[in-house]
Amino acid sequence: MSRLILAISLCALASFAQQKKVVIFNPDPAMLKELESASPKARIVAATSQNLRQEIADADAFIGDIKPDLVREGKKLRWVQTMSAGVEKVLHLSGGSDLRDSGIILTNNQIVQGPEIADHALAMLLTMSRGILTFIEHRKQQKWQARPYPGIELRGRNAVVIGLGGIGQQIAIRAWGFGMNVVGVDPEDIPFSPFWQKVVKPDQLNEVLPSADVVFISAPHTEKSHKMMGPSQFELMKKDSYFIAVSRGGIYDLPGLVKALDSKKLAGAGVDVTDPEPLPEGHPLWKFDNVIITPHIAGRSDKDRARMVGTIRENVRRFAEGQPLLNVVDKQKGY
Repeated sequence: MSRLILAISLCALASFAQQKKVVIFNPDPAMLKELESASPKARIVAATSQNLRQEIADADAFIGDIKPDLVREGKKLRWVQTMSAGVEKVLHLSGGSDLRDSGIILTNNQIVQGPEIADHALAMLLTMSRGILTFIEHRKQQKWQARPYPGIELRGRNAVVIGLGGIGQQIAIRAWGFGMNVVGVDPEDIPFSPFWQKVVKPDQLNEVLPSADVVFISAPHTEKSHKMMGPSQFELMKKDSYFIAVSRGGIYDLPGLVKALDSKKLAGAGVDVTDPEPLPEGHPLWKFDNVIITPHIAGRSDKDRARMVGTIRENVRRFAEGQPLLNVVDKQKGY
């Protein structure tokens, strides 16, 4: 009997040793339970700030936003999964290269929050183009005033979508559904689609801005996209056009946007992202009645978390079983 128990124990130890150790930082109980069910070949370890360094030392993978010192601590790391679509925090735009230049695979949650963010972008546009902001103020005053009413029809208008990835394509589809003519701006070779008329490279942005009735920012924040919508780009925009930013605040110049609003160049703006964040109290952007500001929540909904956890769970399974991962990031490009 003792030999049998020893054999069983040795088998259990061998199985334990063969498992891939996946460390996740401060997961909620429901997420932890779901990830633990991903594969018997994965051992999910929940870490806190107190034991994170200890746990990551022999980890095969890490889920969360990882810092340079933790990359250096994780000698065995082969995979890092971020919770969000944007990866600029873990690739350290400030100059750190520990993860970017390593052999560690980086995956993100691109596309997962695309429906929510696209809905949010169009909600901002419709709120402004249909004059809803005015009627919200009228409601506070119990004021029924139908005229003047400067409602804008979207059909036939021109939309420029900067960043035609997972989020941008969802925006383009919705804009097309309202009858808009969509032009994408993206460094990649985007396949033909009936939802956009053409896609131009970022160095052609200035050529398409003057005809845009609305400009959507849905690009990832990288060294190349940083402030690509600068003061001169705002000056090129059509009078009475709209500006909407829903990906990262670092892609547009905030003083340039304020100037365009101050000069009455723009009919309105909707921003879910700013640089800096949070937008400081007293910042001039707060003063405009034709600006919608939301606190970086465009990706939130009743369904986004289930998709996010589901994608990560599938990647845990794939990693444990040696299969290709979903949403692999090109670390040099930053997306």
